[in-house]
Amino acid sequence: MSSASAERPQSAEGPDSGESLLDAANLLMERNPGYRVEIIRGQIRVTPPADGAHGLGLTTLMIPFMAAGLSGGETEVIQAIGIWLPSGPEDYAIPDLAVVDADFQDHYTENNCYDPVAFRLVLEVTSSNYQSDLRTKVGAYARAGVPVYVIVDRKHNRIHVLTDPEENEYATHRVHAPGELITLPESIGAKVSLDVTEILKAAQAKPRKKD
Repeated sequence: MSSASAERPQSAEGPDSGESLLDAANLLMERNPGYRVEIIRGQIRVTPPADGAHGLGLTTLMIPFMAAGLSGGETEVIQAIGIWLPSGPEDYAIPDLAVVDADFQDHYTENNCYDPVAFRLVLEVTSSNYQSDLRTKVGAYARAGVPVYVIVDRKHNRIHVLTDPEENEYATHRVHAPGELITLPESIGAKVSLDVTEILKAAQAKPRKKD
């Protein structure tokens, strides 16, 4: 989930000089129920609740992952699971969807997050501030060594599939348009095909009627 226009990056120190960045992030989360709070590159990012089409897009996406048998065996498919990031001492992100090893709970780190070694794929569906998913998180997930990063880019009506992480970037970046069928790397645990048209249609918010 990309941070929307209300994203509020915070400084490297919490509101109280004696408070850690992680403490500040958790306080923001307590004060803003339903919001998503992440720390990336030493900045707190606060994301408002997504629109209904965002959730519908995620539901549509989960179907092929579940149909491929990625849940309940050697892997699990989970929404909004925390991943601890090596980009900063308190960095973590909460991708919209992830494919993780079945024993991911053995890789617990802190603050309800898990070591990136347990992640086979992370997926984000963009919101109004799409640049976070398309830029900031690319480097963060690559540095964490996440093998596959999928971005449903609602702004430009396309789906990105990034593979082969190298330091702060992915060596392979493919962009898919409506009408294409994507086959994800079988390294995630099974053969999964995504219908670009179907997913983008489900995730696209309908224009609001004027009063």
